[in-house]
Amino acid sequence: MKRAVKVAVIGAGLASLVTARELKREGHEVVIYEKSDRVGGLWVYDPQVEDDPLSLDPNRKIVHSSLFRSVLATFPREIMGFSDYPFFPVDDENHGTTIHAEFPPHEEVLHFLNHFAKDFELIQLIRFNTQVTRVALSNDDEKCSWVVESVSKNVGSASELFQAVTVCSGHFTLPRLAELPGIDQWPGKQIHSHNYREPSSFEIRF
Repeated sequence: MKRAVKVAVIGAGLASLVTARELKREGHEVVIYEKSDRVGGLWVYDPQVEDDPLSLDPNRKIVHSSLFRSVLATFPREIMGFSDYPFFPVDDENHGTTIHAEFPPHEEVLHFLNHFAKDFELIQLIRFNTQVTRVALSNDDEKCSWVVESVSKNVGSASELFQAVTVCSGHFTLPRLAELPGIDQWPGKQIHSHNYREPSSFEIRF
């Protein structure tokens, strides 16, 4: 039997939840860090956008979500789940599924992830409103531990030792801009897709 260790999982999105479930199944002590107040990661819709439409201002208030209001999953529901926990059938009344789209909208994906976290008792492992600020090897070479530093609304700054760390925080919060010659001289409105939510502001009125 493998030796049980204490593991930090950073993030509470899809990758984090299934990672935490497998670690828990193997008997490890799991702590999940999530900087928001809910599970779902990139599947949590937030109507807010950043003040800087191109997200270039280093002093801007960063908005985590890049999800736009009408987004659908790019895979059919048949391959959206896991081998032992399939995506809810459209007629599964026990989970309240009422949407019948072959390609599920983001609300249904978030619904699935919430039930996944509850069914596998992962919610109690999550430290919500807690942002990891630094991960580094500890000075104790013999134990080969990792120091995880975090800041939370309730506790403030904290530091904790782990034998392993899995980073599942994704890469959609910080936009990347294409380098296009002359784009900085173009007088029209520029916006990164990270800050797009719905099309009303682009409506053409005659």
